[in-house]
Amino acid sequence: MKYNLVGKTGLMVSELCFGTMTFGGQNAGIWEKIGKLQQKEVNEMLSAVIGSGINFIDTANAYSFGQSEQLLGQGLIDLKVNRDEIIIATKVLARMNEKPNSTGLSRYHIFNSVEASLKRMQLDYMDILYVHGVDPSTSLEETVRSLNDIVDSGKVRYIAICNWPAWMVAKAQAIAHYRGYHKFIGLQYYYAAVSRDIEHELIPMAADHDLAIFPWSPLAGGFLTGKFTREGADADSRRANFDFPPIDKEKAYDLVDVMGEIAKAHSASIAQIALAWVRQQIGVTSTIIGAKTLDQLHANIASTEIQLTASDFAKIDEVSPLPIQYPGWMVERQSAYRK
Repeated sequence: MKYNLVGKTGLMVSELCFGTMTFGGQNAGIWEKIGKLQQKEVNEMLSAVIGSGINFIDTANAYSFGQSEQLLGQGLIDLKVNRDEIIIATKVLARMNEKPNSTGLSRYHIFNSVEASLKRMQLDYMDILYVHGVDPSTSLEETVRSLNDIVDSGKVRYIAICNWPAWMVAKAQAIAHYRGYHKFIGLQYYYAAVSRDIEHELIPMAADHDLAIFPWSPLAGGFLTGKFTREGADADSRRANFDFPPIDKEKAYDLVDVMGEIAKAHSASIAQIALAWVRQQIGVTSTIIGAKTLDQLHANIASTEIQLTASDFAKIDEVSPLPIQYPGWMVERQSAYRK
């Protein structure tokens, strides 16, 4: 397992991050379709994760309405994991009950959510707190100041972002810079060979602001596992019950065909090729993987042994990229005189 620096923080995380979305799921609506791992299975997963050298674990208060955090925290205690050797991230935004202030990125909800997450995980502090999305009802200035103060409280060490547009990330960083607040250190965004949207604006912005990139759903919700072809799909797969995130399926079928050929050359699975592709992209610090079974977990971890060649990338590029969007193609055209 390799370890990469998170921007310019000096913090080092494993090239794979273990996501816990499959923890819990009991009586939790949509989450039951994603995973229903309970404490015994959770502990087995965590043991394998830590044994592999992964030191970065991702959860969220939203996952099974707190069950994921509870199971993760208890698992770390059961396994007697040294707290100083693991980086734990969770998130804030989601509605956790029907009370009017139990959602969003207000100061009220951020502080209450952090307290609740720490209690569920049985921790004194969390290493990274992500804002899980946009709150259109709270000013950006209020959110950035509140996040600064929660870091100053000692209950959170770093802050990061999920699912914001690039302009909002840049504005938040500017607010933090000019007011002397703690800045965001990284971005957790959907990134897979079949969905390369973040390459247009977010990846260049991340490079300019020294932000790490932590891709989620590198297998596009299981579509890039090889279980989905034009001939049919695995009825037990996640997408068979929870068709998310959205993708261009015709394009995805073409990509699966190409990745299948590359997988044969590497004596690997299509899923391992898809994970290797994301892991080797410029700017990617740690790729978030999940699993329902130990076999899936071990196979995903083994993807770190694969190094795709220039020829492999070229074959994938023939079927996977999106057209350059405006103003990108105009910037490229008008900047030619500098080359």
